[in-house]
Amino acid sequence: MATPVRECSIANALAVIGERWSLLALREVFFGVRRFDQIQRNTGASRDILAARLRTLVEHGVLRKVQYEQHPPRYEYVLTEAGQGLQSVLQALMQWGDRHVTQGEPPTVWRHSCGAELATKTVCAHCDEELRPGALALVHSRWRESA
Repeated sequence: MATPVRECSIANALAVIGERWSLLALREVFFGVRRFDQIQRNTGASRDILAARLRTLVEHGVLRKVQYEQHPPRYEYVLTEAGQGLQSVLQALMQWGDRHVTQGEPPTVWRHSCGAELATKTVCAHCDEELRPGALALVHSRWRESA
């Protein structure tokens, strides 16, 4: 018997980027590290797992491969528009980790172009009010039958 399951864009997104090595590879590309060996060294991922995660990110249009050497052919990874759209997600995840998981000073600190140390917040695009628990009301949620 099939069970109803909530359709969810979070689950859909996690199917593409929701694995540790995928997120750490994206972190490196955001830091400007684009070559496989450097990404592998900085993340600590095994070569085969990292290759699989990068392939998935390319297949889903989050990254694209750009050839930088012909003999032998070598590629680097560049953020697409979809990949650039993950900047706020990674920043929020980092801030959450700094606040709730990391002990001591944050290991990475960003400075915004205004000169201040970066601290982000999520706001409503309509009224600019910060999102807080209890300030949201569910309008619609689809269900589907699971196998």
